[in-house]
Amino acid sequence: MRIAVLAETDTTETRVAATPETVKKFLSLGADIAIQTGAGIKSGYSDAAYHAQGAQIVDSAATALAHADVALSVRRPNASSLIGVKENLAVISIMDPFGNENAIGELAKKNIIAFAMEFMPRITRAQTMDILSSQANLAGYRAVIEAAAEYGRSFPMMMTAAGTVPAAKVFIMGVGVAGLQAIATARRLGAIVTATDVRPATKEQVESLGAKFIAVENDEFKQAETSGGYAKEMSLDYQKAQTELVASHISKQDIVITTALIPGRPAPKLVTEEMVLSMRNGSVIVDLAAERGGNCALTQADKIIIVHDVKIIGANNLTCRMASTASTLYAKNLFAFVETMISKESKTFSIDWDDELVKATALTRDGVVLDHRFVT
Repeated sequence: MRIAVLAETDTTETRVAATPETVKKFLSLGADIAIQTGAGIKSGYSDAAYHAQGAQIVDSAATALAHADVALSVRRPNASSLIGVKENLAVISIMDPFGNENAIGELAKKNIIAFAMEFMPRITRAQTMDILSSQANLAGYRAVIEAAAEYGRSFPMMMTAAGTVPAAKVFIMGVGVAGLQAIATARRLGAIVTATDVRPATKEQVESLGAKFIAVENDEFKQAETSGGYAKEMSLDYQKAQTELVASHISKQDIVITTALIPGRPAPKLVTEEMVLSMRNGSVIVDLAAERGGNCALTQADKIIIVHDVKIIGANNLTCRMASTASTLYAKNLFAFVETMISKESKTFSIDWDDELVKATALTRDGVVLDHRFVT
């Protein structure tokens, strides 16, 4: 059983799919590990660190993939880089299939078995494999750090001989994993924190962290959550009422952090230009949905712009600014998943197609895309 760990081809991606720690664990299960040279450099892991644990360091992706049963990466590798690989190679990564039908189809044509880690079901058994949670947790933390760095005033209230400095007011929009961590981090820094979400279950979570919950709490609000724990798309009437409430609230805030995403769809627009205009000079917006078009109407992905004297941070992949920590968690997620497909007795890699984890994450098999819901 051979596992290949690929270097990322996206120059903005600083994470890596395996760490020396997970390499050691894979080796203990009987795997041979081939690491493409330089794969971990941007995350703080040298080739020597991998080699010290027993991994083979190779000079190219092609060499790493030769005879490999499994290929691990952070972002989906290009099909063109998977030339001459073993039939039924399992490629495990963040596949990002929505809007990338052709790319997923090309993987299928090569008889590659593609696993999308972002589709890991949110069940108890899969908690250690949940990359969305592990990475979003860091993104929420980093969003507050970025906001604090760009905000020209103090976060906590300060009482000095020269007078009292008021605490910053921070508003979190979207209370998933990232939003909850943002609340906790902003509270630790001494800010006055409020938050909103259309899912009723989040109210108690927000309040348990010491923040105030802001929402139109009508009957539709009470039913606004899917069985999988995601937010439903709300009616136009509800959106109007919520927008009016949020608009009034935002005008009094110093920092707004938006985290709202619906899988497979453009990011919902939560902050209008009029709302930005209502904010006081020097306020900051951090938009964690920038890669999907942004929750703020004015967001520009991967840029910091100033509009109406408000800084708007289009925060693409903030986890890459914490590459070592992010890689540690991501690599552990991958190891936990791959371990379920390694036979302890025969030391071989074998996929159980009846396993609910496999059913949820596998995108391609035997030359076809398994479930077209993932690529529409």
